[in-house]
Amino acid sequence: MGDREIDKQLVERAQRGDKRAFDLLVIKYQRKLARMLSHFIRDAAEVEDVMQETFIKAYRSLSSFRGESAFYTWLYRIGINAAKNFLVARGRRASTTNGFDITDAENFEEGSQLRDLNTPESELMSKQIVQTIHQTLQDLPEELRTAISLREIEGLSYEEIAIIMSCPTGTVRSRIFRARDAIADKLRSVMEIGKNKRW
Repeated sequence: MGDREIDKQLVERAQRGDKRAFDLLVIKYQRKLARMLSHFIRDAAEVEDVMQETFIKAYRSLSSFRGESAFYTWLYRIGINAAKNFLVARGRRASTTNGFDITDAENFEEGSQLRDLNTPESELMSKQIVQTIHQTLQDLPEELRTAISLREIEGLSYEEIAIIMSCPTGTVRSRIFRARDAIADKLRSVMEIGKNKRW
């Protein structure tokens, strides 16, 4: 039985009033949800607050979940909306966390190059690459940042991202392409990547 089927059974039990089933979904997804929210909200305590609000909204809306998408896709969509509402209420725009570390950078295709570098010069270059990725992500328009984060960091499919972002799959592909292109442009100066190579 796959993850999606397990989630479906837990949701059905929770819809019938089994609070323990919903607790299991919270336990399963709280870390992934917190990681996703941290791409919008810097402060860990605020991430915790928005995560709690997301689970409360999900629990209250559980009767409307029909299983047309995966549970976590539905949950992420609620989380993104909660993060946006939180930031609007505080008069702030969405931003990314205080920094990607090397393990985050390894989630990108070219990130594997970072793992083999261990000289002081290469460690400095690794830091510059991470800072460049972080700064470029921070500077991207919100819809591009969300799409690339959900794809490259959370590992969601284009279809799942389309559901979360309420847009066609083609739009998701375009946004991810534009985000990758922007990051590649910035990385070229740091890594001296050829003009035609993309990460």
